[in-house]
Amino acid sequence: MEPSSSTVITVSTTVNAPMEKVWDFFNEPGHITHWYHASKDWHAPAASSDFRDGGKSTIRMEAKDGSTGFDFVWTYDSIIPHRLITYTIADGRKVEVSFQLSDEGIIVTEKFEAEKTNPINLQKDGWQAILDSFKKYTESR
Repeated sequence: MEPSSSTVITVSTTVNAPMEKVWDFFNEPGHITHWYHASKDWHAPAASSDFRDGGKSTIRMEAKDGSTGFDFVWTYDSIIPHRLITYTIADGRKVEVSFQLSDEGIIVTEKFEAEKTNPINLQKDGWQAILDSFKKYTESR
């Protein structure tokens, strides 16, 4: 991730599963819709992915009660299979996701530029909750 004037937030988890499974579950829309939520009152009813350098992806995020929702859209900058994904969110912020093999499993680390609307701790907690949901979903399948 290139240096910027933005605050960079880091979240991480270790998933007890093979690299191929972790990679696939993290990137395939059919799996993303099952784990991409920060709380039980939100969900991701739709996801699409053109998983290649320069490809665009979208995750539809909605409150389960239908009160609000938004599309989380990004363009892939670089994909190194089973190692690293970098992308740019539609608002221009950069994200880096790394996958590292360890004795405990696969360490998935996300580094992202904070947006300026919400407090840093709220952003970090939200992204961490989504990553924790990913871990739970992947380990249970």
